Amino acid sequence: MNKTIRFLLSLSVLMICLSGVHVSAAAAQKDRFFLMGSGVLHLENLRNNRDARVELLTGDGQINESALETVDRVFGFPTVAKGEHISPRLLFMLSYFADLVAPGKTIYIESAYRSPEYNEQIRKKGANAARTSTHMDGMALDFRIDGVDGKMLWETIRAMDCCGVGHYGGRTIHLDDGRPRFWEAATSGTRTTKPDYNQNIYLSTLYDRYPPNENLRLSLSGISTLAFGVRNTAELFQAGNPTPTGIRLPLRTGIEDAPCLQFNNRKDTRFLFTSLPATLQAGRYQVQLEFCQKPFPQMPDRLISREIEVFR
Repeated sequence: MNKTIRFLLSLSVLMICLSGVHVSAAAAQKDRFFLMGSGVLHLENLRNNRDARVELLTGDGQINESALETVDRVFGFPTVAKGEHISPRLLFMLSYFADLVAPGKTIYIESAYRSPEYNEQIRKKGANAARTSTHMDGMALDFRIDGVDGKMLWETIRAMDCCGVGHYGGRTIHLDDGRPRFWEAATSGTRTTKPDYNQNIYLSTLYDRYPPNENLRLSLSGISTLAFGVRNTAELFQAGNPTPTGIRLPLRTGIEDAPCLQFNNRKDTRFLFTSLPATLQAGRYQVQLEFCQKPFPQMPDRLISREIEVFR
């Protein structure tokens, strides 16, 4: 790691430490994600010529719904059809890293939301687009910032081990709200068959931090094949501890109530709900799902979420 990256990361840690101790759930509201930044973004999409300057947080620290709608427009994301927004976690991570390396500068978007049809179309033309691309779920963007070296920015994000980050050369990098991983052009693996059989399926939560007794929305991405199910009860684990806590979380969707909850279209996989127990102790946890009616044996039997933090 070069001196510039080490300095930037040290500065980032210092800024986080100076942010203070949270004294209430209301104070912690603006820290719903582990990486936040200021929430101020100046975006310009080079594909559709849309641009906007947004503030992702309201004055009282709530997530700004109007700003998310504006970002959806810039990203070309079909908000109404999808029933959700571009991943808020992705946007706050983008804000965090932009503040770190080039505060206030315009973020130029090379590729944002892609429909499954468009993603397959550009794959056939030889583009570096994965079959299970997170772009299709509004969880990714390819971007550049003028005056910022792409390789340096890639190394900075990679060092945080927070997300998916790729560099194909030049100033542009890929950032996504998926499992922590990194790649360059030679190691992108977009032409391999590894994503087949749902082997890259990924479970995420809407937020990173929750108070007890709050609804928890779970979403699946990285899906290669639909028509599978999830058991209607999840298991809660303390982060890093393979022993279950014994806490079972009933799951619900808007489509059915059955022992095996079926998913037959992409939108349904984005809306799986449960509630955190009111008595849950503060700490870090992970949620584990069990699949049922798998379309093929190569698909995982179980899937565990990214870490969440419960605060009181």
